[in-house]
Amino acid sequence: MNALLRTRLIQFSKALINQQSAHVIVEPQQPASGFWFGGGNMIKDADGVLYVVGRFRNAGDSRTGIAAGTRGLELAIFRSADGGQSFQKAVSWDKAALNSPDGQVLSIEGSCLRQTDEGVELFVSTEKSGIAYPEPVRDFLKPGAGVWTIDALRAADISSLVVSDVRPALASDLPEHLHVKDPFFWSTKQGDRLGFCSHPFGWSSSNTGVADLPTDGTPVSQVQHEIFPRGTTWDVAMTRGTCVLPVPKVGAFAEDDFRLLFYCGGECLRPLDEHTTAVKRPRGYSCEEIGGVACYQNDDLTTVVRLSDLLPLFISPYGTGCSRYVDVLATQDGFYATWQQSQEDLSQPLVLNFLSREEAEAILAGE
Repeated sequence: MNALLRTRLIQFSKALINQQSAHVIVEPQQPASGFWFGGGNMIKDADGVLYVVGRFRNAGDSRTGIAAGTRGLELAIFRSADGGQSFQKAVSWDKAALNSPDGQVLSIEGSCLRQTDEGVELFVSTEKSGIAYPEPVRDFLKPGAGVWTIDALRAADISSLVVSDVRPALASDLPEHLHVKDPFFWSTKQGDRLGFCSHPFGWSSSNTGVADLPTDGTPVSQVQHEIFPRGTTWDVAMTRGTCVLPVPKVGAFAEDDFRLLFYCGGECLRPLDEHTTAVKRPRGYSCEEIGGVACYQNDDLTTVVRLSDLLPLFISPYGTGCSRYVDVLATQDGFYATWQQSQEDLSQPLVLNFLSREEAEAILAGE
């Protein structure tokens, strides 16, 4: 990729994920560390109503088991009829309501909404008890912990999702990709694709995978577990894709199909003690990741190139610097970008920034 295209894509990405212009749309349940709302996506219906899905998470520690805690306690969908200025809760599920044939839910993780010809589809990842680790790592399952899998709910409309059956959609029995979670989807000429995050049995990294979505609603079977390798610097420990966005076809981008892949990254799993006189910078770690973006062309993920290779592009100016779970909804009028953003109180509310299509195309055209 030449320097001009790279520069304009970075400018476009930073205009979308504008940390200063964003406003809070869903608060966590407490203004404190370990509390957040997010990890989902936004859709817009035929009447212009916006819906955003995410999960409320309360403080907890997976190293000591979460079976008795409130971590990942509620999945919720909020609606906005005023163009994203305000949101009200439309429907929600507690952990028990998301139990599936695979097991009982211990914690709720990422989710995504998808509109279909039949109505709406909700993919949700949950940590479940009752699922054993495979050999030869069977004894590594922590007491009180479970295995992450992805389920799907399908209905004619948003309100009907709460009475829909929870059906298994994606799971893994590979020790190196045992936990699958954080679904997101995007459309291609060949059909919709489901992106997801995976962890090994030891939870030592976050990886990005993809699967083709069957049109008949059956569980996913054809899976690629590693489509975007972990980075070499700030994202060496974790590289978790969260959103794919087609780049508007203007200016130098008019010929080929360019797509941005937004992702969360981190340098370590736990906070590191830094040298007292070294440059202070957010390193990103589990639950406090920072953000980056990559680009690929013509639906070919093998062409993916990092635009944030040495340093992250998205850092909250508040708290730990955490800025993660980016989602961007493209509409005729513009782009609705949402993400979890660390605050001074160390909580992570869901924030929203809107970039008009006119502004976006001006950036990409170099005007």
